[in-house]
Amino acid sequence: MSHTVGFLYPGYSAEDEYPTMERLLAESGAAARLPVVHTLMREDAHRVDALLDIGGDDVLGEGARALKAIGVDAAVWACTSGSFVFGWDGATAQVDGVRTEAGVPASSTSFAFVNAVKHLGLRRVAVAATYPQDVADAFAAFLAGADIEVVSLSCKGIVTAAEVGTLGRDEVLDFVAANDHADAEAVLVPDTALHTVAWLPELEERLKKPVLTANQVSVWEGLRLVGDMATRPGLGALFA
Repeated sequence: MSHTVGFLYPGYSAEDEYPTMERLLAESGAAARLPVVHTLMREDAHRVDALLDIGGDDVLGEGARALKAIGVDAAVWACTSGSFVFGWDGATAQVDGVRTEAGVPASSTSFAFVNAVKHLGLRRVAVAATYPQDVADAFAAFLAGADIEVVSLSCKGIVTAAEVGTLGRDEVLDFVAANDHADAEAVLVPDTALHTVAWLPELEERLKKPVLTANQVSVWEGLRLVGDMATRPGLGALFA
């Protein structure tokens, strides 16, 4: 049985990752539908005040109701920074609101990272963040709240999701590889505005360890919510 997992995605930058993931899932022999609802982004900025607005109850409530109308089996708020900046309790309340409005199990990319790290039995990670320093620090604090140790935290300092979405294969591979750490059991790449899913096998081959990226873990989390833990080759260690 094929499930439908819906995603709330702020604005427009790397939303094409979801049709790509849908195609890769089908090629793996375990298909799923991954519709995307674009949520309001009044200002495109990796800045705390803008992120708090992006993840506001009004914005997510409207998007969740749109997912309900589509008829999804689970819903994921596919914005890492727009969830972890609320802190653990705030991000939990955010997901609760999406669950209520969509009427289905719900989560967010921030919790997806935590659940993916724990699923793989890992505890020490490096973070390759495209964000400015203060936003990256907030992600590290969120992980620390789940007893995940960040042994290395890097920041590319990019302010807008639109700019992040323009980074190509070579830039992404080099950025992630440059920000690995010998003590890290995996590298986390937390921005859903960044294209990564088509290059997951290359990333893990280059680093010789799991690489967890935002849109990848978001899809995995949505499938986990509906109990679909099928092995799917070609999508990194997380799906293997």
